[in-house]
Amino acid sequence: MRVERPETLYAWNGEDALAYQLVGEGPVDLVYLQGFGSNVIVNWEHPAFARFARELACFSRLIITDRRGLGCSERFTPRDIPPIETLVDDLLAVLDAAGSERPAIFATGDCGFIAMPFAAAYPERVSALILHETTPTWRKSEDTPWGHTDEEMEESIRDACTLEGRWSQKFNPSLTSDADGRAWCIRYERLSLAQGGCRADGWRFARCDVRGVLATIQVPTLVLHRSGDPISAQESGYLRSRIRGARLVSLPGHDHFAWASHSDAVVREVERFLAGVRAEEADLDRVLATVLFTDIIGSTEKVAELGDAGWRDLVERHHVTVRALLARYRGREIDTAGDGFFASFDGPARAVRCAEAAVEAVRPLGIEIRAGLHTGEVETIGDKVGGIAVNIGARIGGMARASEVLVSQTVKDLVAGSGLQFEDRGEHVLGGVPEAWRVFAARGAGTQGSRDSAPSSA
Repeated sequence: MRVERPETLYAWNGEDALAYQLVGEGPVDLVYLQGFGSNVIVNWEHPAFARFARELACFSRLIITDRRGLGCSERFTPRDIPPIETLVDDLLAVLDAAGSERPAIFATGDCGFIAMPFAAAYPERVSALILHETTPTWRKSEDTPWGHTDEEMEESIRDACTLEGRWSQKFNPSLTSDADGRAWCIRYERLSLAQGGCRADGWRFARCDVRGVLATIQVPTLVLHRSGDPISAQESGYLRSRIRGARLVSLPGHDHFAWASHSDAVVREVERFLAGVRAEEADLDRVLATVLFTDIIGSTEKVAELGDAGWRDLVERHHVTVRALLARYRGREIDTAGDGFFASFDGPARAVRCAEAAVEAVRPLGIEIRAGLHTGEVETIGDKVGGIAVNIGARIGGMARASEVLVSQTVKDLVAGSGLQFEDRGEHVLGGVPEAWRVFAARGAGTQGSRDSAPSSA
């Protein structure tokens, strides 16, 4: 998949601009937050980053953004360093601008301090969390022996803020293995942020501690660390133990950036993790429902009899009548195809009574309808539902005679004790549906009429 350098777009948090890019059209949104250093335009000058982003975009709609203070996003001075909550708000602004409702968030380094609070505060806006080479705190304590004292932090921040490639040599050694690589990294650091902002930014994160939010993160979480970094292993192990259900994977290499080396292993783990999250969400989106299908009998003849205008008027009155009954019996209209309805109910008895009432209610309009119902596990797909249960309901509806309500044995068994009565219509093989299904006719509506009408084929 060939992806040219994408257009740089801007989201706005108040008067502050935040740069982002969109790459790919995959089934899941994935936000990549790199942290120090980052520049959404210069990123693409390095073949390793371009390859990494293209591979992620093969299975996602990739959203790449510079957090505030970095690269092409709004810069700040050492005197106006924003708090973490502002950076969290910035991320929300980028998601809104990109039209991303529930992306997975992939954060490296200091961007973990943004991603973790965001996932805890906005679980409805995050489908999954991926933490690569990140930590809940940089401060040393009994609980965090990998951390640093103030003196060690001062030295580390001072080295990073020279913007002369020292940070890259220490944390991304594969990028600085030759003179050209070192020159590129120096340029990259200098185009990521300025010295004063770098120092203030570093101390803001040095004072940050998000350990308190880890237990409140409820979204699926993948923690990645490089096996060549013993400190990273401790930090990642801590995250794994404090975030409920988090999965920890060790990757080869020493580099801080996910794309700097062994990026194929990173992409493979991310793709596998997101596929698992999507499969799990599909299972969670399966619910028990009763589906109802109706359609008007003899519609072709009615069109010929009434003409197009008369038929449209009749169909509108039919729709008004059926929709009123759906509201009464707490049904949800899923679709209206021509002269028929597809609806779902959370209770089978209400669904049967709604179908019976509809059969009787449309008679004064000079028409007859037929109906079919089945109860089973359905998949919710946005505002729609799908799955084998829907196919079974549609097939049973297609078998019904004029003014007849047919139900599967599942429906009949579930409404035992409701007072509803049924007549056995025998076992039937439903087209495209495994096994034979026993079908029953509800006796509350149109029973006499149905006996005098010829059955239709499934």
